[in-house]
Amino acid sequence: MKVTAVYFSPTGNTKKSVEAMAAALSEQYEVLDLTAYENRAVEREFGADEFVIFGMPVYAGRIPMVAAPRLEGLTGNGTPCILAATYGNRHYDDALAEMEDIAKAHGFVVKGAAALIGRHTYGEIQVERPDAEDLKAGAEFAKSVLARTECVLTIPGNRPYRDGIPGGTHKPLTSEACVGCGVCKEGCPVNAIGEDFKVNPEICIACFRCIRNCPVGAKNMETEAYVTFAKGFTEKLAVRRENEFF
Repeated sequence: MKVTAVYFSPTGNTKKSVEAMAAALSEQYEVLDLTAYENRAVEREFGADEFVIFGMPVYAGRIPMVAAPRLEGLTGNGTPCILAATYGNRHYDDALAEMEDIAKAHGFVVKGAAALIGRHTYGEIQVERPDAEDLKAGAEFAKSVLARTECVLTIPGNRPYRDGIPGGTHKPLTSEACVGCGVCKEGCPVNAIGEDFKVNPEICIACFRCIRNCPVGAKNMETEAYVTFAKGFTEKLAVRRENEFF
């Protein structure tokens, strides 16, 4: 059986979780990474004898507005799948329901779903997750889904979905430490970084990929407003949430 991990994962949380699931089903699993800007219009058809694991992060209770269209070119033919929404310890709200509707509309059969904890984009929230136990639980869940002979799912979420947002409020800054290496520009999911390696706030979705990956720490969010917000947000979401499987 051919297994494919399909994900949008700016900072790597979703990638870790989805690939752990895929690896539990096949050592030779394939990857379709929709994060890269150049992969925003990929087309792919999957057969009934394949298995797909879809992974999306949660932004304000929905899958990212820029990520949803990247699923439009993917078509299933009764292809079984697992949906995985990764979120930073607040809640996943309508993200899984949205993923379910997209998957079904494109010919996939949803066999299982998971709401998985990962490090939040903002603040210092669940910074070590997904941890080894999280990944192990996800892998075991994927194997249990594959073994299901009958499946009637009730996936949480509201329809209509809550309002989505095009991008977060806090847009990364670039300090004088920038050496122009281009790591941020090459990896930006929405091509929001210019030739001067500064962030265009009108395009940026505040995923903080550039902050996490900058080798010299030039990309930052060192403003009084953000520091104050992040401190309060970290305190608000301090209580550990557990993964949920359906």
